[in-house]
Amino acid sequence: MKGLVEPGADAEPAGEDTAVAASSSELWDLSAKSVDMGAIAEADVPAIVDFGSDSCVPCKQMAPVLKRSNEEMRGRAIVKFVDVWKHPDAAAGFPVQVIPTQVLMMPGGKPYEPSERLAAKYGLQFSQYADDSGNLAFTTHQGALTQEQMDAILSDMGV
Repeated sequence: MKGLVEPGADAEPAGEDTAVAASSSELWDLSAKSVDMGAIAEADVPAIVDFGSDSCVPCKQMAPVLKRSNEEMRGRAIVKFVDVWKHPDAAAGFPVQVIPTQVLMMPGGKPYEPSERLAAKYGLQFSQYADDSGNLAFTTHQGALTQEQMDAILSDMGV
């Protein structure tokens, strides 16, 4: 996938490419201290970044969902968790007003546009934010997701 190390691939030989391989493999890790939108866009797979905290009750309830989704989707979709209480600058530039908030992106980093069927069937509410030119910049969901809801969103994203 566009130069990324496949999950579970053998380590690269020592040298200049090792740093690139290490940072690329971090893309698939669940926990993150920051969000590299360029790397996510380059991966060219759907992505869900959850901004929350290890200390918030709804975030704790959602933790197993994120873990399972990250493990099952590894290599096909990016599922990340950023603890904004430990890393407050990580949410800068993202429309995060409450935690947990998920930012949802399609391959190439484009904002996800949920189907009406998905929202209606699961009672999910999404917020969409435009940039200064009026183009869709972000799609978010606020609150914890169940495994069934997370799986439905990933399916709607084409995974």
